[in-house]
Amino acid sequence: MYRTVNIFRFIRTKLNGRHVILAVLLVFTPTPLLMATQNDLIIDDRSTDDFRAASGNAWYLVTDGVMGGISTGRLSLDMIENRPCLRMQGNVSLENNGGFIQIALNLSDDILKYAQNFTGVLLEVYGNNEQYNLHLRTQDITLPWQSYRTTFTATPEWKTLHLPFAEFIPYRIDKTLDISRLRRIGIVAIGHAFVADLCLGKIGLY
Repeated sequence: MYRTVNIFRFIRTKLNGRHVILAVLLVFTPTPLLMATQNDLIIDDRSTDDFRAASGNAWYLVTDGVMGGISTGRLSLDMIENRPCLRMQGNVSLENNGGFIQIALNLSDDILKYAQNFTGVLLEVYGNNEQYNLHLRTQDITLPWQSYRTTFTATPEWKTLHLPFAEFIPYRIDKTLDISRLRRIGIVAIGHAFVADLCLGKIGLY
């Protein structure tokens, strides 16, 4: 989870009456990302004031309109019980073979580099007593409907959830989940017609 960085600093000094330049090697090991605890790697903790995650890339909204569906949704910045959050709201419709809205994030290089060292995904969410999915996409996925999925319930109070990678189920893909090939994560309202309203306060790996 740490990288060693070598930096040369050039210093002008005087040695035996002559001006010389010395190259000094500085070695330090910064943390790659903001750490919530010693054991968690934060993907997003809403420390930005826009749709960018704390790890760098921006969240975006996807609906079933990409496949002809009519579900509607929106992604906004909000404050729930004095906590900044991303808020996904919308109406999930099963008409026209649709049935989902999603907020997705392409994971940054730092997250991808260290993901395989962790056990699962940590979420802090606030919702409306509905079930939602967490979808993972890897480099092994080639079709838009494929993913690795697990389900959670978002209650109308802030809750911290731990979703082990071992509980993610392959959907329409034969390969098992390989975290070293992880590339995207998504929070999805899917599966039945309902009003979606979910707030994300933090997401990371534990």
